[in-house]
Amino acid sequence: MTQTTSRPLAEVAVIGGSGFYTFLDDPQEVPVTTPFGEPSDPVTVGVVAGRRVAFLPRHGRDHRFPPHLVNYRANLWALRAVGARQVLGPCAVGSLRPELVPGTVVVPDQVVDRTWGRPQTVFDGTTGPVVHLPFADPYCPRGRQAVLGSAGSSPLTVADGGTLVVVNGPRFSTRAESRWHAGAGWSLVGMTGMPEASIARELGLCYTAVALVTDLDAGVESGEGVTHEEVMAVFGRNVGHLKTLLSTVVGRLPDDDACTCQHALDGVPLPFDLP
Repeated sequence: MTQTTSRPLAEVAVIGGSGFYTFLDDPQEVPVTTPFGEPSDPVTVGVVAGRRVAFLPRHGRDHRFPPHLVNYRANLWALRAVGARQVLGPCAVGSLRPELVPGTVVVPDQVVDRTWGRPQTVFDGTTGPVVHLPFADPYCPRGRQAVLGSAGSSPLTVADGGTLVVVNGPRFSTRAESRWHAGAGWSLVGMTGMPEASIARELGLCYTAVALVTDLDAGVESGEGVTHEEVMAVFGRNVGHLKTLLSTVVGRLPDDDACTCQHALDGVPLPFDLP
């Protein structure tokens, strides 16, 4: 269902979040078409830590796509089409726990989806049988370990585990919503983690969220509440350190296909071929 021309293969993909629009030195742009339309921006491919890496800014290089209008299906399809099977998903998040202060990187192990109105699956039943896949553990275990094992490569504090609740956006939470999320025991709040993670699973991709805390959410802090300017300012101060961390992670990711994420579709009848 998709074709690319003169494309180099990539082993690993990085999806840049808010304020994270470039990653590669001397990148090569790769044209990719998908059955779900255009990705947020052209995929670029370069070398990081001796490995071929594909990069795609989630919101576009000019941040033109708000969270609820990002074409998650096209983005992930395009990354698979250029050969990537492991995906790192850095994102800006708010903290629901006072100890997770701005500038902390969290490697969540669970997610709660509170989004609506977004296309949730590449298998929508229009071209064949519905596909049901397990999603009890939404993030790649080997990818998570690679991030945690790279913690010493940058000055950022890296925290292990936590639940990311994904809201629709683009507005931030009310104080009541924030307290509700914190009261449920969740750790972080973001706007882009879903359906990105679940679509990655549908495409047989290892997906690891790398969440940079940019603010204390409305129910945790005592001021006027988070602003977009605050988020971008904190992310901007830390994005260089985050890129250093991710570069180390790329070098530590396994170079085989033994992960269960990449075999999630084994034996499952699919309505169409994947790239």
